[in-house]
Amino acid sequence: MSPAPGRRGRIPLRLRRAPVPWDRQTPTWREAKPGLIADALKRAQSRPSGNWYVVGASRDLPPGRTLGITVAATEVVAWRDGEGRLRAGPGACPHLGAPLRDSPVRCGTLVCHWHGLALDGGPFAGWEPFPAFDDGVLLWVRLDAVGGETPSERPYVPVRPRVREAVEAVYAGVGRCEPEDVVANRLDPWHGAWFHPYSFVDLTVTGTPGDSPADSPDDDGFLVDVSFKVAGRLVVPVRARFTAPEPRTVVMHIVEGEGAGSVVETHATPLAPDDRGRPRTAVTEALVAASDRRGFAVARAAAPLLRPLMRASAGRLWRDDLAYAERRWELRDSGRFPG
Repeated sequence: MSPAPGRRGRIPLRLRRAPVPWDRQTPTWREAKPGLIADALKRAQSRPSGNWYVVGASRDLPPGRTLGITVAATEVVAWRDGEGRLRAGPGACPHLGAPLRDSPVRCGTLVCHWHGLALDGGPFAGWEPFPAFDDGVLLWVRLDAVGGETPSERPYVPVRPRVREAVEAVYAGVGRCEPEDVVANRLDPWHGAWFHPYSFVDLTVTGTPGDSPADSPDDDGFLVDVSFKVAGRLVVPVRARFTAPEPRTVVMHIVEGEGAGSVVETHATPLAPDDRGRPRTAVTEALVAASDRRGFAVARAAAPLLRPLMRASAGRLWRDDLAYAERRWELRDSGRFPG
């Protein structure tokens, strides 16, 4: 077996000395109690979001471009003003409804391509902006009419390493499901080594949520010992904690082992339904990797090369996890979900 995740050597890789074949690993279905997962989901849904929704990655919106997304039934357009600040508001021009996502940005001003109505990000001609926030990795927009909660000044951004001291990448995907199906997937750590054997081995859930108050997500998580597969029997063992700080977010913090302090944030944003009326959800996953090893500076320098690899790795996992979330929604929609 791999050494305990808290013990770090000079080389982060470990050799699995007695690897267990996939079909001989210990079944986890008894520990993955449907009621335990459902209760964790309910506690997540009871926490405030302040009506903030993740709408994209910071890197995907450079100056001079627009971002268009429909959150639930609300069309949103976002861009950067002349000082690089994030601006957002309704995606339909107040004049005759032109799709502002298709309009150009000139010197930080969004100019409607139908009749030239110019928006600098402030209220104008019946167009009212939405509060927007760029946390350096992700873009957020506050939609009070959609969320219906008491609004907060800022989104509840999880604790993460400083971007300049880390390597970050953002994966984006869309599934035919609701945000709760994505969150429930992440609040089921027991499926990791069974459903994703190409990435995870030797997974043991060592801690589950107790009777912590609903407003204390840091003490209401799942603690997991797991090894990330590298190649063959080479693995990187870590200890991770999964928490849900708000209704549409699940965060995995590496708390011990290689890359301690690194985070993987999974954000679920409801989109407009498809042409058959089925729900759609955008999954935005931010991977922020950090390390105190001296050689990590080389990784930071190679970040432009690493980001596509990080996104590809996340995409492989989400190919399976979106199928999991979609299946869960189909069962719930037909009244057949056993959980």
